[in-house]
Amino acid sequence: MKINVIYNKEISGYAEVLNELEKVLAENPRAEFKSFNIDEMEDFGEFTFVIGGDGTLLRAAVFYSGIPVLGINLGRLGFLAQAGVGEIQEAVNAVINGKYSIEERLMLSSKQYLALNDFVIKGCTPSRTSKFYLEINGKFVCDYIADGLIISTPTGSTAYGLSAGGPVLYPDLDAFVIVPICPHTLNVRPLVVPAYETITVKTSDRLLSVAADGLDTAECVKEISIHKSEKKAMLAFLDDDSFYSVLRNKLHWGFSPDLK
Repeated sequence: MKINVIYNKEISGYAEVLNELEKVLAENPRAEFKSFNIDEMEDFGEFTFVIGGDGTLLRAAVFYSGIPVLGINLGRLGFLAQAGVGEIQEAVNAVINGKYSIEERLMLSSKQYLALNDFVIKGCTPSRTSKFYLEINGKFVCDYIADGLIISTPTGSTAYGLSAGGPVLYPDLDAFVIVPICPHTLNVRPLVVPAYETITVKTSDRLLSVAADGLDTAECVKEISIHKSEKKAMLAFLDDDSFYSVLRNKLHWGFSPDLK
């Protein structure tokens, strides 16, 4: 089995975990692997281990779309990363023996850019608000005066969109969420639309900056169109924990506050 091993040099403690993972893989005669820094990924394997946080996993999952990706969490939350640093041997054994499940996740596309979580659209002058015009399938929907807009997948609904007041979507839903960031009116709310819609955001006064999964694109534009990608991210999971249990365990969803 050919395996990609992806690591992020910017994350503290990566080298120790990388050495342990490479050691475990080297001891398994059924595994063949190559290791790549996140900025130097190459096509090699049929499965991918990612050492880092959710941001590292997002980049790897987009690059290796169509190939299962399993995260070994070194980040703070690790909402998408499934395995801990103490579970490397267990994770390798499960992968080599095919004892894992795969979830296909919807991705967003705009020109050459892909995003598993979201596109974040703001004005090119960060210190000022902007006016955004929203169109869906070429039809005007509304305008916003806000700090920005988040166009999110169900996977990304538990990320920036949730912090900005958006809803949580079950990962299997074929839908997008449009969430305004700090709108300057109380009658603006997040909007859930079917994934077959094409979402276009325009501006009349200033240019728009666009970030795909937190990474800034190289240009400022007058408008951007976003639609469902034909590619799917493939996230690997080692156990049968439901999406709701992950919400409880990692986001402390539904826990009553401690009133002591």
